[in-house]
Amino acid sequence: MNIKGLLLGSAAALVAVSGARAADAVVIAEPEPMEYVRVCDTYGVGFYYIPGTETCLKVSGYMRYDIGVGDALGINNALDRDSVFDGNPGFETDDTYFKRVRFALRVDSRAETELGTLRTYAQINFNYDTGDVLEGANQPNFAITDAYDYVAIEHAYIELGGFRIGKTDSLFSTFTGYSSGVSNDGLVPYGPFGTHQIAYTFNGGNGFTAAVALETGDGDYNPFGLAPAPFDNSFTIDSYVPHVVGGVGWTGGWGGVSGVIGYDSVWEEVAVKGRVDFNASDALSLFVMAGWKSVDDDWNDNAPGFVNLDGDSPNYYGQWQGDWAVWVGGAWAFNEKATLNFEVGYDDLENFSTAVNVDYELVHNFHVIPEIVYVDNFDVDDADAWGGYLRLQANFGG
Repeated sequence: MNIKGLLLGSAAALVAVSGARAADAVVIAEPEPMEYVRVCDTYGVGFYYIPGTETCLKVSGYMRYDIGVGDALGINNALDRDSVFDGNPGFETDDTYFKRVRFALRVDSRAETELGTLRTYAQINFNYDTGDVLEGANQPNFAITDAYDYVAIEHAYIELGGFRIGKTDSLFSTFTGYSSGVSNDGLVPYGPFGTHQIAYTFNGGNGFTAAVALETGDGDYNPFGLAPAPFDNSFTIDSYVPHVVGGVGWTGGWGGVSGVIGYDSVWEEVAVKGRVDFNASDALSLFVMAGWKSVDDDWNDNAPGFVNLDGDSPNYYGQWQGDWAVWVGGAWAFNEKATLNFEVGYDDLENFSTAVNVDYELVHNFHVIPEIVYVDNFDVDDADAWGGYLRLQANFGG
């Protein structure tokens, strides 16, 4: 074999091998397109589409630390612990500070359907409190604890086409609005809060709204102080007849008016409440709210055996004392970081309360809120008390 033949043979072999390898080459598939989380701006800031769906989801909440001091806020004032427990072995208590840390988690989902927006909403509070807490006060043996932790469902409901069903604050308190922006609002109570509810709200689109709700009441609220145990659930319905609440309202550029009525089906009592809001300027808003309730003046005579601290017949919706109560308050945003909030309450039995705070946003989403509280009863000697409150709150999620 000559040199020329050898070179030609080698070249042919290389071409054959290269062709075989090309036939066996591995083809790498193109990667699947990744579905990134999309912003959903239909319902406001913080909503995102759940991947693969048209449902929008928002996760938000806050971390809060509260400190209360003084006679008005440092202890549970339903009982004078200084005179009842101090000096008794085993009952020396910390009656100075009240402290609470809370992590609140909110989950809000929304999707459009042929019947309107389908919404689910929940807020879960994880709390750790310190302060005087009476455990088993209605039992033969009870104890006092200075610290405890617990989980509470503040809201959990479904909304569709104006209907709402689930657990939330009573329509009697929310329809006319929470009383003010102070941390200790409602020192003169203006209504109940957590309850099971079936409600419908009509929005006329021109500022007019109307709502009606069926509610079961709240087993945690006890106006009787250290009443016997059967009265702990005195406002939870015990028949097929629910509590009923209805309200109408209107809002405009200058402010708004609203009114609400609640029927307590357990005690067969009625309470009504009205409110007027004024937008005095872009920085200043004011409100006046008043309530009246029906009472049975002979109720105490017919219900011996336990203490009714209110001096009235029970009324789930009229939780103030006496026939009537009035509240005034407002908010003044005197710069972009600080807002002054205040509230004054007064009722028929001469209970008086006032709370003033400054909500200061130290940095974005972190609020420092110092507050001063004063309470008194003008018909009782030495009933006045002062308290200080500091709230530190960091919000997340919009």
